Amino acid sequence: MSVQFIKTPGGEEIAVLPRAEYEELLAKAAAVDDEAEDAADIAMYDARKAELSPVLPQEVSARMLRGESLLKAVRNWRDKTQAYIEFKTGIGQGYLSDLETGRRKGTPETLTKLAEVYGVPKEWFVDGA
Repeated sequence: MSVQFIKTPGGEEIAVLPRAEYEELLAKAAAVDDEAEDAADIAMYDARKAELSPVLPQEVSARMLRGESLLKAVRNWRDKTQAYIEFKTGIGQGYLSDLETGRRKGTPETLTKLAEVYGVPKEWFVDGA
């Protein structure tokens, strides 16, 4: 690199170099910035992914795409009847049906109880859990 240093009347040193070398330095600096930005993006992606609740099983997702609610899809995936869930939880079959069809919203306590019986993370059913 052929750099020439010049002192200004105020005593400041200025580096003078050929334009091609200047452009090369800019390109290298941009590459370093891109790598740092990529690393930051990857770190942000990893952090956001870690915040997500576990991914739904494929069968549950497929049932939801066919029109089942999440609650019904998980119950069917676990191969349980509404009568069985009523027996295990004390949640009435009619109320469970209303939850599964969206006619009613469950309390966080009820949804947590269902998650426990189904053996799934409560975050699947309870917002902000």
